[in-house]
Formats: sequence, structure tokens, C-alpha cells
Amino acid sequence: MIERGEFVRLYGGVFEHSPWIAERAYDHGRIAAPLMADALHEALCAEFRAASREERLGVLRAHPDLAGKLAIDGELTAESTAEQAGAGLDRLSADEHARFTELNERYMHDLGFPFIIAVKGLGKDDILKAFEARVANDVNTEFATACAQVERIAGLRIAALLPQESA
Repeated sequence: MIERGEFVRLYGGVFEHSPWIAERAYDHGRIAAPLMADALHEALCAEFRAASREERLGVLRAHPDLAGKLAIDGELTAESTAEQAGAGLDRLSADEHARFTELNERYMHDLGFPFIIAVKGLGKDDILKAFEARVANDVNTEFATACAQVERIAGLRIAALLPQESA
């Protein structure tokens, strides 16, 4: 079995800047050898879902704005940088960047956390369309949607690190 510190080092960043999720999953006995992507994802998601609303809100707030200041300043995590670049968010025109900035500010002001979407497989136009649709949601609807997206992002990150379970 993998040692706790090594486990947290390897998987503590799966949920953005929230190693406590990996720590709790390990401490609660949810981690079993051999580590497989689906089982690990479920274990970490179970801890995320069991967390208080305030803790989950902290996870949401740990995510960067899409195409925001951290991206421009090169201060995203390696995972977020790759994910945003893969969706073309590092190559926005001035007008596109202005629209993302406007939506980021409105979303954060109205909802209290950044817009979160699993960008893998999406292009900037797909993301912008989803952003424009979701910015009008009420806080509870969007909180649930953002949490589901965080879990999806975690699953994609885990799948890049571990083998999938075979059928």
C-alpha cells in the first residue's frame, strides 16, 4: 500500500489546491491497492461530497478564472495551464478576452465563486456558450453544477495518472 505522504503528494492536487480531500480519503480507509482510476476517483469524490458546503465552496474558489489574470501572469497550476491551453484559452483575441473577463467578473460578483467547466474536448466557443448560459443561473443551481464539473475535472486528472479498471 502506498504511504500517506506519497499518496497526498501524488493525488493531493487532483482537486485544485485541496490536498485535504486526498488526506481524508486516505485517513478514512477509502484507498486500496492496486490504485485504479475509477476507484480513486470515487474515493476522492466521496470525500468531496461529504465535506461541508463551506469546504466545497473553498474548493470552487481555489479554481482560477478561465483565461483570467492568473493565466495571463503564468500563475496557474500545471494542470490548469495545460487544460486551458488545450481548449485554446491561451490564444484569445482581444475581444474574446474582454468577453471572458466581463463574464468572469459578473459570475464571481453574482455567485461568489469562479465559473468552472471541464474544458477537455471543448473549444473556446463551446466554453463561451456554456459560460453565457450558466451565468444567469441561481446560486444553488450553479453551485451544484460547479461541484459536478470539479468532480469531472478530478476524474480527467486521475485518468491521466492511473490505469483504468478493465471490464
